[in-house]
Amino acid sequence: MSSLTHAESVTVSATPEDLYDLVSDVTRTGEWSPICTGCWWDEGATGQVGDWFTGRNETPDRTWETRSEVVAADRGREFAWLVGGAYVRWGFTLDPVEDGTRLTESWEFLPAGLEMFREKHGDRAEHEIEVRTRAAHSGIPVTLGRIKAIAEAGDGPDGA
Repeated sequence: MSSLTHAESVTVSATPEDLYDLVSDVTRTGEWSPICTGCWWDEGATGQVGDWFTGRNETPDRTWETRSEVVAADRGREFAWLVGGAYVRWGFTLDPVEDGTRLTESWEFLPAGLEMFREKHGDRAEHEIEVRTRAAHSGIPVTLGRIKAIAEAGDGPDGA
């Protein structure tokens, strides 16, 4: 089985604050994610820790929605969320570097998520966990490449 944690980085010619404003706008996720086609905030949510949003995911085999809770919202440094509030942690960290910002996307399948998959999928759980794990491993570099292209084209918030 592939590792249940994964992270990759890319250098983006943008400030950490401008890049944070882009990646923390979950309503734009469909522009860069190879699986998540769109997200929307719960009513009244503004992207702060404790806020929730829904994401719609599509693969050739299925379509589903997830609910996620923001667990880190430190402008210019980190934006992260927990799918289902406990199952999988996704996040972006931003570090200033000479040429802009090193953007790192990370993913971790958490113990509660593994247990939920085992309860939900029974004998197929390990296969289903592996499918999700492979998708994360292959999707992160795609996502980072698309975010870099958007940010460097000036298609971020406020034209940044």
